[in-house]
Amino acid sequence: MPLMINSLKDALEKKFPGIKLRVLRDSVLLEDPQDLTRITQYIKESPDFRLDYLSSITASDFLDYLETIYHFYSIEKKSGPWILRVRVPRKNAHVPSLVSLYQSAELQEREAYDLFGIVYDGHPDLRRLFLWEGFEGHPLLKDYEQEDTNTLESRDVEWLKAHGVKVPETMEKNAAELKASGKRALAEKPAEPRQA
Repeated sequence: MPLMINSLKDALEKKFPGIKLRVLRDSVLLEDPQDLTRITQYIKESPDFRLDYLSSITASDFLDYLETIYHFYSIEKKSGPWILRVRVPRKNAHVPSLVSLYQSAELQEREAYDLFGIVYDGHPDLRRLFLWEGFEGHPLLKDYEQEDTNTLESRDVEWLKAHGVKVPETMEKNAAELKASGKRALAEKPAEPRQA
């Protein structure tokens, strides 16, 4: 795998002089997210690579930054996976969308947006995939504060009622008290880790 990845890095540096790349284990890290579209178009169309299949897009939270990780294959050459990474700051996580080059990116970019909050600029329909539009936060971020699943908030009560669900009066009252106090129903972290 390292030879394969080094050959990709060398070819990209030759084609795009001045581009900033690094090899990380079995992948190539693009230092500037804005290079992603031209890089992927090249590796898709280049006779040397023909990476015509984008099998997966995943994301990861490293606390200081977020990464989007792409796995490409060449059906024609029967090679892969070829792994590209794009690193972005947590506070302004924007990456160009690859939907115009790979249709398989459409739902996978939505998933990363939904769960990590990475915005894929140029995506034709960037909206949550698993969670509802009113959901606060992105639950796979390491600093995400989970809600207490036994306590409803006012927006939960409103949603349930709008969908014909009868909410017990005590739950409505607790939700109203939470809202009045300006608090959220966050789950409490245990003081001690659970023992197996």
